[in-house]
Amino acid sequence: LLNYKDKIFAVAPMMDWTDRHCRVFHRVLSRRVVLYTEMVTALAVIHGVREKLLGFSALEQPLALQLGGSDPAQLAQAARVGEDWGYSEINLNVGCPSDRVQGGNFGACLMATPQLVAECVAAMRGVVKVPVTVKCRIGIDDQDAEADFQTFIDAVAGAGCSTFIVHARKAWLKGLSPKENREIPPLDYDRVKRLKASRSELQVWLNGGLLDPATDSSVHGSLDGFMYGREAYRNPWILVGIDPLLGEMAPVFTRAEAVLAMVDYARAHVASGGSLHQVTRHMLGLYHAQAGGRLWRQVLSTEAVKPGAAEEVLLRALEAVEAQAAKHVAVA
Repeated sequence: LLNYKDKIFAVAPMMDWTDRHCRVFHRVLSRRVVLYTEMVTALAVIHGVREKLLGFSALEQPLALQLGGSDPAQLAQAARVGEDWGYSEINLNVGCPSDRVQGGNFGACLMATPQLVAECVAAMRGVVKVPVTVKCRIGIDDQDAEADFQTFIDAVAGAGCSTFIVHARKAWLKGLSPKENREIPPLDYDRVKRLKASRSELQVWLNGGLLDPATDSSVHGSLDGFMYGREAYRNPWILVGIDPLLGEMAPVFTRAEAVLAMVDYARAHVASGGSLHQVTRHMLGLYHAQAGGRLWRQVLSTEAVKPGAAEEVLLRALEAVEAQAAKHVAVA
């Protein structure tokens, strides 16, 4: 039988989505899922407002900081800052295909320079005690032969990286937009499995197109971890299934419990000068494919953005969705 307790489940770093409010919400749904920040550039960490860029609640742990950059010295400095702030892992982005990221010479374009990535990893590992991991693709543009992928892994693993989170789709840096690249070319899970088979000593996680932790960990049981991106944001209730897979009780059993668990957090955020919408925008998918789901999104989308909106909006949205769900049950 597959030992799920040896598996890792995580939510991917996603720009404009996995901010600190999103991560608190995801933590309400699972104590065990590993959470990641949005990508932060090394230069921003070094020169920016750190509380705004790096601040997080202790509730969010285990939490990894994803860095973007290609200068070993800068990445080392940023990694040290991240460790000092309390992050439990430093992850290097070698997977993002956006033009903005390419312009800064980081993200997926770095797969073309395995030795530079190795130098970056070595520099970071030299100054921190927490794990340094790499999130990458299976290839880029015309450099997509399996031998190219193996060369990249061998170089970076040689620098001491033992965990690779692999988005199983090649990144097209020329000719396709990042949006188009979400569907084209097809995912190639088998290439990731062959990597694990050839380098069994490495931790190899799968990312890209995954929808359900129980199914994915069963179908791809040879792999060590599973990272959920857009599906975890669109349908966050999938995260509730993670803790039971790992032999623990789910932290909440109903969506209503998840809403109530966020009320105090939302109240504190508004009291500190934040807007309710900053919290609730990440909760719109909670009732995905459920009776009352559209009403839930409508109430939060229209009411939470109003000046002075407070946590009562969450309670009103919950009341509305439960009333509509009750009608649905009565009709059925």
